[in-house]
Amino acid sequence: MAINILISDPLSEDGIYPLRQEKELDLNIVSNTGLSPEELKAIIKDYEVLLVRSQTKVTREIIEAADNLKLIGRAGVGVDNIDLDAATEKGIIVVNAPDGNTNSAAEHTTAMIMALARHIPHAHMSLQEGRWDRKKFTGVELKNKTIGVVGFGRIGQEVAHRAKGNRMNVIAYDPFLTAEKAEKAGVAYGSVEDVAKVADFITVHTPLLDSTRHMINADIFQLMKDGVRIINCARGGIIDEDALYDAIQSGKVVGAALDVMEEEPFVGNRLLELPQVIATPHLGASTIEAQESVAVDVSNDILSYFKFGSVINPVNMPSVPKDMVAKVEPFFELGAKIGKFVSRLSDDAINEVNIYYSGDLANFDVRPLTNNTIKGILMRNLGNHVNNVNARYLAERNDIKINEHKSTRAKAFLNSMTVEVVTATSTHKVKGTLLAGLGARIVQVDDYVVDVNPEGHIIFIKHTDKPGAIGRVGTLLAQQNVNIAAMQVGRAQEGGNAIMVLSVDNTVETIDFLKQQENIFDVKTIDL
Repeated sequence: MAINILISDPLSEDGIYPLRQEKELDLNIVSNTGLSPEELKAIIKDYEVLLVRSQTKVTREIIEAADNLKLIGRAGVGVDNIDLDAATEKGIIVVNAPDGNTNSAAEHTTAMIMALARHIPHAHMSLQEGRWDRKKFTGVELKNKTIGVVGFGRIGQEVAHRAKGNRMNVIAYDPFLTAEKAEKAGVAYGSVEDVAKVADFITVHTPLLDSTRHMINADIFQLMKDGVRIINCARGGIIDEDALYDAIQSGKVVGAALDVMEEEPFVGNRLLELPQVIATPHLGASTIEAQESVAVDVSNDILSYFKFGSVINPVNMPSVPKDMVAKVEPFFELGAKIGKFVSRLSDDAINEVNIYYSGDLANFDVRPLTNNTIKGILMRNLGNHVNNVNARYLAERNDIKINEHKSTRAKAFLNSMTVEVVTATSTHKVKGTLLAGLGARIVQVDDYVVDVNPEGHIIFIKHTDKPGAIGRVGTLLAQQNVNIAAMQVGRAQEGGNAIMVLSVDNTVETIDFLKQQENIFDVKTIDL
């Protein structure tokens, strides 16, 4: 079956070369740019993949109309033009290209800083107009100046590296920046307010979020030195443009270099009327190399998803190195089946899920495995609506607390995982492992030791340990033409509570005849 891919923004043809050359998958690639929201909404149901840059706004309305969409690829870093919550709720993976335009954006920022410090655009324009205004365009050196970097991710760090090459002092702000990380990078760090108070140049490199919108506002401008210079090559909206305009008019800010603004295209913006402002039309990633690189990265993720079921740069699911994925991948199916099994042991609403990883598994990033296990648990009530991408989100939305526990100590097995489900009235757990040559095994249900192959149709019975119980169940199933393929039993003590785990060849339509038997007090059917 063909995989339909819609490219709704202009992308480098060299960048989508991996898709064009793919031989194993049947890819139908359609380039249809400049679509209105209504036009995109009308056709999106026909596609499994949507590839965008920054022009296309992938709204909730469009995502809800995307009945077959599996993946959204953003050829660039920022994903503020994609409704991540809506995509996650629908189980659509969103990938981006976080490294592809890093160098390009950092170089453009550095160029803007230089141009701002030395009045290069205005001096050039003066010459074009026939004037020789050397004195008018006296600039400042970067050496020994302090640059404040607000947002110390990939691009912010690259800008800081270049600034240090110009012998500038660097102070950075980032919510994830610690004293240890700052020391390693050779920069000072502090709050946004700390940066504002000491910096001669301030450049912003955060994503545009609710928490960063108008992060640089009138209050922050008041804290800045007189004569500060502002650079924004990240996202329009991080800087309050009205506050910036006022700060320039008052003389607080003597120059601003802007590659982005809140409304684009920003031709006619009143900031462009000010001689202290230089601007470029969102060129941060506009190099031949960056355009190709981001498209290549996203193209490779599309191929990885449809070939191997994993992606390299997910935005709305955990990003795990390939070598780590290879270590935990063999447990994916086991985790999902344990989740299905344990979810059937109680009919009460689940309040909490505890997943215990033991042995070598504890050394790995198990987030994808946890998601797959949660998927197995939730499928009972949510069916195929739940998948690896939205499993944790749906659990949290349903007030189910998810906890991971790790211990490198292993008792009977080299690696094992135990899934415990807590309800208001009970706690149940199922433990599983992978046995060499035998594959997946469920080795414990609640406090009972078993050895169950988690395949096919399972009947789980709780009963009192009495003579004849097993034989009676076998007879009753035979009367219903149900063949038992394998049986495991477990008991706490002689004559006490016990369990049977029966693997049968076909689905049991009704289990009422078992529930009605003396000494049987619970029966569940589980399809794995």
